[in-house]
Amino acid sequence: MKIIRTLFIAGSLLVPAALGMQAQQYGPPPPPPPQGYQPSWDAPPPEFAEMRQRGFRDGIQGARKDYENHRPPNVNNRDEYRHPGFIPGPDRREYKIGFRRGYDVGVQHIYGPPPGRPH
Repeated sequence: MKIIRTLFIAGSLLVPAALGMQAQQYGPPPPPPPQGYQPSWDAPPPEFAEMRQRGFRDGIQGARKDYENHRPPNVNNRDEYRHPGFIPGPDRREYKIGFRRGYDVGVQHIYGPPPGRPH
């Protein structure tokens, strides 16, 4: 019984110490980005919720694939946009909004602006 009590007391002293060490590992949060910082062109807008961000990233990838395969840019030709069956039903609208925006951003960046339109 004495051994169990001693182990219990020793364990209770080690747990707070271990928790304190774990909290110290992470340190303070990183500083904010410098003023005028612009994220990468292919980064989803930070105000987008998770499903729109996923759609945005997939749209960028879709524009890249179309360019690499020498296809004219058309978001309606992307199966991931027309039939996002891999996205749960309630999230499909948000995904498609993000996809279209990402695809448009990707096309403008990869293909360049449409003729007659300034950069």
